[in-house]
Amino acid sequence: MSRRVNPREARRMMQRMGLNMEQVEGVQEVIVKTSSKEIVIKEPEVAILNVQGQKMFQVVGGQITEKAPERKASAVAEEDVRLVADQTGKSLDEARKALEESGGDLAKAILLLQS
Repeated sequence: MSRRVNPREARRMMQRMGLNMEQVEGVQEVIVKTSSKEIVIKEPEVAILNVQGQKMFQVVGGQITEKAPERKASAVAEEDVRLVADQTGKSLDEARKALEESGGDLAKAILLLQS
């Protein structure tokens, strides 16, 4: 016959073993980012376990979705845009677009505009 553990007793046992657990209220989502994807967990239950000075996060439940990470547009320095425009005789907008297409590589951007 199994006996249910009283939450208060469970907390005391955990504290005697050096464990401390606290619930995080109001969590809307948790995002785990890897190099190839993002895992989004909506409305999970989150608890922080303190075990001998180290924190562990427990994430339970919620709606899980996976997606590829968004690529941020590369910021192109204005001085690079002006240099490419001066070297090719093209407009600043054309130079900026060529730099964005070439990943910020000045030489590739100039060659792209000259061809």
